[in-house]
Amino acid sequence: MKAIVTVIGKDRVGITAAVCSLLAQHNINILDITQTVLQEFFTMVMLVDTSACQQSIGDMADILEQAGKEQELSIRIQREDIFNAMHRI
Repeated sequence: MKAIVTVIGKDRVGITAAVCSLLAQHNINILDITQTVLQEFFTMVMLVDTSACQQSIGDMADILEQAGKEQELSIRIQREDIFNAMHRI
């Protein structure tokens, strides 16, 4: 199953490394990634493959949200089909 991970927060060193490491710990493979800094804000969007992950998407959402709070970031994961449906015009 594919999912979208979004990360937003104040820019600082190590955000990409920390998020990618956390995903790797849960066997989530990054398929595509884009990131940018808008003024002082870091934004990143990743397309990931969760098929090897042992946790449910809901559990991963909780894990990522908690990690985001600890790092003063907003980290969210959403199934690709739901993300696409929400952003379809």
